Amino acid sequence: MAERVIEINSTDPVEIYGVNDAKLEQIRRYFPKLKLVARGHAIRVIGEETEIRRFEKSMHAFMRHHAKYGTLTETIIDRIMNKGEEHPDTPSESNDVLVFGNGGVMVRARTANQVRLVESCDKNDMVFAIGPAGTGKTYTAVALAVRALKNKEVRKIILTRPAVEAGENLGFLPGDMKEKLDPYLQPLYDALYDMIQAEKLNYYLENRIIEIAPLAFMRGRTLDNAFVILDEAQNATDAQLKMFLTRMGPSAKFVITGDLTQIDLPKNQPSGLQPVLNKLGDIEGIEVVYLDTNDVIRHRLVKRIIEVYNNQ
Repeated sequence: MAERVIEINSTDPVEIYGVNDAKLEQIRRYFPKLKLVARGHAIRVIGEETEIRRFEKSMHAFMRHHAKYGTLTETIIDRIMNKGEEHPDTPSESNDVLVFGNGGVMVRARTANQVRLVESCDKNDMVFAIGPAGTGKTYTAVALAVRALKNKEVRKIILTRPAVEAGENLGFLPGDMKEKLDPYLQPLYDALYDMIQAEKLNYYLENRIIEIAPLAFMRGRTLDNAFVILDEAQNATDAQLKMFLTRMGPSAKFVITGDLTQIDLPKNQPSGLQPVLNKLGDIEGIEVVYLDTNDVIRHRLVKRIIEVYNNQ
């Protein structure tokens, strides 16, 4: 049996241990053969030398992650441990900060596949980001659009979604057409309000520098000098996707996000997303990036919920 003391000097130990040692208990479950005794800034570790080295390596990864990102969530702990890598969430320096959001928050690609999405958008004019809920598809795409606008790479941002939701119908919602549609587009507003000050965002919206509209409103238009995002593309039919994709102007960038496991269309109306991926996946200038449960950045339970549904 070996024994070692690991010091936590770079941050408040509570950030690593969690409130009432909740995160420390989570870490313990990954090292059942070790005895861990935490006292202030020191953790005494007793067990086999190989396990102690693995534990120490993981603790240093946790501390580095917190030092860089200012947070260490239970989801991040799971991701670091399950990846079996020293520091899997560190993006490459060239793609580190996408934009500085409100309050100086640094918006980054936070997982390996989010980094791939960023890199793919830098290289291609049309990118499909496919993955389950909570993997940051939309948020990363919006950050890329805001970056392009701030860098004057495009003149405007266009964000669109199909006006389809599970078990709901626009006609039953109160208000005029805009008031009926806004709830369907709210996730796009939420991401923008994280990244652009409210006064400036309102200016952009009023002057149509940023445009948020349902997919049906894209018909007949040419979308050029714009960063265009189609969100929730699994709820578009094949005809709607053809209509949207052929709106692309010569100086446009398109990102299409979708989750093939959450299709809300009526049963007699198949999603067009998978057929489009099959048809277009090999065209030069178009790339498909797949995200998975390891990219989930919501509560750690979301990952487990997705895995349960995937295994049914």
